[in-house]
Amino acid sequence: MWKLALIFALSFLPIQPVSIIAGDMPSLLEEAPPYAKWGRVAMQATKEKYPSAAIVDYLHIGREIKNDTVTEKFKLWLRGKEKEFGVYINIQFEEKTDKIIEITFEETDR
Repeated sequence: MWKLALIFALSFLPIQPVSIIAGDMPSLLEEAPPYAKWGRVAMQATKEKYPSAAIVDYLHIGREIKNDTVTEKFKLWLRGKEKEFGVYINIQFEEKTDKIIEITFEETDR
C-alpha cells in the first residue's frame, strides 16, 4: 500500500525537460591538446619496445623547444608479467615538418 502512495505522491512532481546544447559541454567538444598526437606516438613506440607489458598510466610531462626542434616528454607506467615500472619517453621532432628525429626511453622504478 505504501508503494502505491509513493507513486501517487511522485506523480505530482513537476517534470522538466532536459536540453543539452553543444555550448554546455565544452569538455566533450574541445579539440585535443597539441601533445595528443605525440602521446599516441609514445604509446605505440612503447608497445613495440615492451610488447608483453600493458600501459596502465600516461602522463604528459611537458614540451621543450630548442631552435627548430621540439621534444615532447611523457611518462608511461607499465605492468608486465613480473614487475611494474615507469618509462620516460622523449620524442624529438622538427617543428615545421613534424619529422621525428629521435625517440628515447629511460626506465624507472618510480
